[in-house]
Amino acid sequence: MNGTAPVRRAIWLASFALLLALAGAALWRLNARSAAPTGPVEELRFAVNAEYVGSCPVLAAHGQGYFAREGIHALLQPYSSGKASMQAVLQGRADLGTVSDIPVVLASLQNQSVVIIASIFEAERDHGIVGRLDRGVSTPASLKGKRIGVTLGTSGQFTLDAFLNRQKLMPAEVTLRNYTPDQLAGALARGEVDAAAGWEPFLTGMTHAIGGKAAIFYGEDVYAGLFNVAGTGDYVRSHPATIRKVLRALLAGARFCRDEPDAARALFSTASASEAARLQAAWHGYQFGIVLDQGLLLALEDEARWAIKNRLAGNGDMPNFLDAVYLDGLEAVAPSAVTVIH
Repeated sequence: MNGTAPVRRAIWLASFALLLALAGAALWRLNARSAAPTGPVEELRFAVNAEYVGSCPVLAAHGQGYFAREGIHALLQPYSSGKASMQAVLQGRADLGTVSDIPVVLASLQNQSVVIIASIFEAERDHGIVGRLDRGVSTPASLKGKRIGVTLGTSGQFTLDAFLNRQKLMPAEVTLRNYTPDQLAGALARGEVDAAAGWEPFLTGMTHAIGGKAAIFYGEDVYAGLFNVAGTGDYVRSHPATIRKVLRALLAGARFCRDEPDAARALFSTASASEAARLQAAWHGYQFGIVLDQGLLLALEDEARWAIKNRLAGNGDMPNFLDAVYLDGLEAVAPSAVTVIH
């Protein structure tokens, strides 16, 4: 017994020392991942539709320090639509912006070099139309002859046109009035329009603006909303290292939005109580992911045909939308997330 006790003690001490060493190594790796970068910090201007749930990966990458971890000092510029964010990018006021697919299509038709670096969000039930029951809007077919508010050149207009087409209504059978997204609720409440088309959270705002007089029709059967991050071709292709950093931060941001729904919803701190409740109920239907999917190209081509038919932009030539997608960045950091055929 006396001879074995020192041996057991030596074995115990050696095991304890090994555990300490392993714990120290694990702690060092954790600190290395979360520590601030040792290189220079790069400033990046990011135009963001900060009230739209699709921006969650960007807001999380900023709020949770994922941009900072990559050496990016992101300056978020708030806009009320992807169209406005796209204009900021094209005018040189921002480097990257959150945008739906429609503004990218319209820019491409006007020979403006815009490229998507990733799709970050997809949802079906977040676009639709709110009508006033007291103006006779009770069914989709009753939109005929009505004045409809919409933000022209956005996914709201595309959804509206596709919705009307589903009802066998021609665009000429309604009167469109152009408003910014945050003006739609007021226009509907004042009776300037009989209905208004848009996306959340503005649909909820419109519904509450007219109280119990609202009829709402969702566009999930005609448009699945894609939300993307895009920049000019010149900026994106001349900053490949920056784009890879941004994408790594967005991958972490999307994971946060999926795995931490309560904390992610708190990023939208300005939401009203009703909007917060709607977000909680709808969150399970949202798809947060950093991808470049073949379906994106098909959607861009579909929307380009719609824009050409309605003479919204360009000379009628169909662009090659492979030129509007930047594959190198995401292929470098998450190759399995790229399914575009090229």
